[in-house]
Amino acid sequence: MSDTTIRTNSEVVLIGAGIMSATLGLILKELQPDLKIEIYERLDIAAAESSDAWNNAGTGHSAFCELNYTPESADGSIDPKKAISIAESFEISRQFWAYLVKQNKVPSPENFIKSIPHLSFVWGEKNVDYLKTRFEALHSNPLFKQMVFSTDFSELSKWMPLVMEGRKNSDKVAATSMEIGTDVNFGELTRSIFGYLTKLEGVTIHFNHEVQKLKQREDKSWRIKITDLASGQKRKAYTKFVFIGAGGGSLPLLEKADVPEGKGYGGFPVSGQWLKCTNPEVIAKHQAKVYGKASVGAPPMSVPHIDSRMINGERQLLFGPFAGFSTRFLKNGSYSDLPLSIKSDNIIPMITAGIKNIPLTKYLIEQVR
Repeated sequence: MSDTTIRTNSEVVLIGAGIMSATLGLILKELQPDLKIEIYERLDIAAAESSDAWNNAGTGHSAFCELNYTPESADGSIDPKKAISIAESFEISRQFWAYLVKQNKVPSPENFIKSIPHLSFVWGEKNVDYLKTRFEALHSNPLFKQMVFSTDFSELSKWMPLVMEGRKNSDKVAATSMEIGTDVNFGELTRSIFGYLTKLEGVTIHFNHEVQKLKQREDKSWRIKITDLASGQKRKAYTKFVFIGAGGGSLPLLEKADVPEGKGYGGFPVSGQWLKCTNPEVIAKHQAKVYGKASVGAPPMSVPHIDSRMINGERQLLFGPFAGFSTRFLKNGSYSDLPLSIKSDNIIPMITAGIKNIPLTKYLIEQVR
């Protein structure tokens, strides 16, 4: 280990090598090719946390099947604006990815995006009525024009045989299907973008480098202290612009930055866990992303879904989520993440959030006990 601190200067520093930093970095280089960008990642590979295919459902949250984006009003009506806005945002992302492919900036799209139907499934007369109302509210919009609604048992059995297995023809069930849904491997996409970015002049990515401190100086520029976890070498990076794209590690970094915008935020000891099917025969029977509806009083995160995925060239099948308890903010984080994040400016908001979300608190206790 050297006692000498390495000093670098750049226009942009991106903290975290996930999809957010990759996207922002690429857009910035497209708009201003001469920018000098440095990326710091504490792990030894890009997209190993939230962006990894195993750590998200891969829907892109396109609003095709997520029912929590279209809550039912007291009068039984449904406002489709939020779902439409989210779908529009996802379409912009797809256009951006198509541009990257066309310009040969990332490999073939088959490496990171696959077509797969997105289905919403409900049971019970009241929920069937809700889904039909939702379908009618969305279907007139061009983005949802291909949505199909059905209560036909045999048709639903073709769409999702595993979900319908063991049910009776007399059961009140319904589903909507969007054949144009997708499964996105954000991990593969992220690594492809960084693969292109790091070939450009002025872009450097540092793996096994952890940001220790951030400080904004009087001229509004930033001084960032970093440690090379492999060698212990210290670095100081000076930059005009810093972006924190560290997923669960963003909160501690915001607190270290000591900016007004970072005050009052806290993290909760909640994790999501999934069941993974390893039986090839069962996996082959399901080819869709099927989302259910949260029970009355349950939080949106409790929505059950069964996801067909394509990860590392192999078909996978996941079911969940189930709430877990963890004080780590990252899978590769520390159990002290939560305790160390509690500050005088966020303790009251955290307590208030708990009080105002009793259903969520109750749900979490029931899930982890």
